[in-house]
Amino acid sequence: MSDITLRRATADDSRRLSKLVRTSGAYAGEYASMVDGYQVGGSYIEHHPVYVAVDPQGRILGFYALLLDEAELDLAFVADDAQGRGIGRLLMEHMIEQGRAAGLTSIRVVAHPPAEEFYLRTGARRTGTVRHAGHIHWDRPELRYDLTADAA
Repeated sequence: MSDITLRRATADDSRRLSKLVRTSGAYAGEYASMVDGYQVGGSYIEHHPVYVAVDPQGRILGFYALLLDEAELDLAFVADDAQGRGIGRLLMEHMIEQGRAAGLTSIRVVAHPPAEEFYLRTGARRTGTVRHAGHIHWDRPELRYDLTADAA
C-alpha cells in the first residue's frame, strides 16, 4: 500500500471518475439503472472534498466524495480490479480524518446494499434503513461513522 497515494481530485479527473462509477461491477444487474449515464462533474469535484487513490503511474484506483454541509459520504468507489488491496479502507480512514478536521462528529452513509458489510468492517454502525423512492427500487442501509474522541 505504500505505493498508493491520496490526492484531492480535480475537474480534470471527471471523466475517469465517471467511468469508474459507470463500470462498477457492484452496480450490475438490478442496480445498473442507478449508475447508467452517471457523471461526476468537474463543478461537483471543485465544490466538494473528493479524494482519489492513485498508483505510481497515476491510475485512479478509487475515490470518495464527502458532503461537509450534510456530514454525509456521497460517493465511494474502488475499481473492480483494485478491490481487496485495502484501498477502500485507506479511503475511509482518510475520509474520517477529513471529517474530524472539518469539525464533524459523525458521517452518515446511505449505502449500496452490497457495500454494507464493507462499511461495517471499516467502523460504521447501522442506524436504520432508507426506503426505496424515485428511480431507486430497493431499500438501502443507513450507517454512521462516529468521529468523536470516544470512538477513536
